[in-house]
Amino acid sequence: MSKLLFTAAGLALTAGMASADYTLTILHTNDIHSRVESINRFDSTCNADGEAEGKCFGGMARIKTAVDAKRAELAGSNYVVLDAGDPFQGSLFYTTYKGAAEAEFMEAIGYDVMAVGNHEFDDGPEGLEAFVDTVSFPVISGNLDLTSEPALNGKVSNHVVLNVGGQKIGIISALAVDTVETSSPGENVVFQDEIESLKADVAALEAEGVNKIIALNHVGLAKDLEIAAAVPGIDVVVGGHSHTLLSNTSDRAAGAYPTMVGAVPVVQAYAYSKYLGELTVTFDDAGNVTSAMGEPILLDASVTPDAAMAARIAEMGAPIEEMKQRVVAETAEAVEGAREFCRTGECAMGNLVADAMLDRVKDQGISIAIQNGGGLRASIDAGEVTMGEVLTVLPFQNTLSTFFVSGQTVIDALENGVSQVEEVKGRFPQVAGLKFTWDASVAAGEGRIQEVMVMEGGEFVAIDPAKTYGLVSNNYVRGGGDGYKMFRDADNAYDYGPDLADVTAEYLAKVGPYTPYTDGRIAQK
Repeated sequence: MSKLLFTAAGLALTAGMASADYTLTILHTNDIHSRVESINRFDSTCNADGEAEGKCFGGMARIKTAVDAKRAELAGSNYVVLDAGDPFQGSLFYTTYKGAAEAEFMEAIGYDVMAVGNHEFDDGPEGLEAFVDTVSFPVISGNLDLTSEPALNGKVSNHVVLNVGGQKIGIISALAVDTVETSSPGENVVFQDEIESLKADVAALEAEGVNKIIALNHVGLAKDLEIAAAVPGIDVVVGGHSHTLLSNTSDRAAGAYPTMVGAVPVVQAYAYSKYLGELTVTFDDAGNVTSAMGEPILLDASVTPDAAMAARIAEMGAPIEEMKQRVVAETAEAVEGAREFCRTGECAMGNLVADAMLDRVKDQGISIAIQNGGGLRASIDAGEVTMGEVLTVLPFQNTLSTFFVSGQTVIDALENGVSQVEEVKGRFPQVAGLKFTWDASVAAGEGRIQEVMVMEGGEFVAIDPAKTYGLVSNNYVRGGGDGYKMFRDADNAYDYGPDLADVTAEYLAKVGPYTPYTDGRIAQK
């Protein structure tokens, strides 16, 4: 492997070509979100029939096949295998094994470096600690001060330097600072500004003589583009967090692969194990990027899953397979739950889950439901619905929370919910028992919410800011997650209701066959 072995002939050739260009291929994934098994077109777990029909994508065993094939193809060349964070959370494999499965399979694939994603904190610092202790590759994040967190202090580095074909490749990283709202890092993990942190790490690496630096970030595309423009010395940005497909061939792409910011190529490869990013970068002798080209590789049925890994996945999946396959309901049509819809406006999955929540507690003086769009992780296809499908949509083991707040607090909550829609953030509110209109042309936090109507006596009336309303949400939102801090001091809060996935499954069974719908409860002005 070029990163480890040097031949005498190779060293002699290098010595005679002091000004030769250096080419590096970057293979990368991001936001796998526990898609250990293959996925269907809805990004949820694919079944045996789907595999037989050639309709499945991704899964760890396909990543293994694709990476191994690229290793063979690139033998003698320079390459690295990187992950930009969030292998955790999103399927029953995470619910059951809490990161151990992801660690085992990423180790077998042979990653060189992984960035910390926000969901690596979903089970607190201890959950990330167990993962880091299991894998042999470095897990990095440069803008975290972990000196006061005993579980992680000394275990997550700011940066790492790889020796690839005789050249030093610096890998730096930043994690979105709003992780304190989107996950559970605890009070001992201190977040620093992404750009200032990256500047410091670039300076440290340059002082060591490193002139080829990759930022392996988990901050989202918008922030990556800002970083590429603001941090001199970064040569390449490999990103995650926003689940963005950059491509030169797909009509679903959000931009070119790579997207160039000056001379800095920025890449991201969607999510859920569906693609393996492949970027080939050429540097001159001074470490400047002279060319960058590539395209994500779609891991479809043409990529045969690695047999040994597929067998191990089946073995680990056996204890949960019976529960996954239990049919709990039926849908007349597919229920759309894709993030690009549920984080920017009313979506059918949001209506289903909010309706289910409100139906469960409507006899408890509760009249409004709010579900964060980021808590909805997949769609459901038409026909029989298994418990596994429901748990793929709602994998976080959230419980129902009921509480009482003023009408003004409801308005404030909705204002928070629409405050980051441009960045497709998970705080967007899916609702039941009320409807609202919002205006994206108004600055965030300054009155985007234009009108709020609540259901009373069978009809919608204007919300009264001074009146007290009963709400149901999930325990994550009620605890202040996704910026909903206004709910932390709610009256008569009870956070230990039934599991949200169970509530949704039971509601589907109760009203089925379920026909998904949107009804204009969320309108954009």
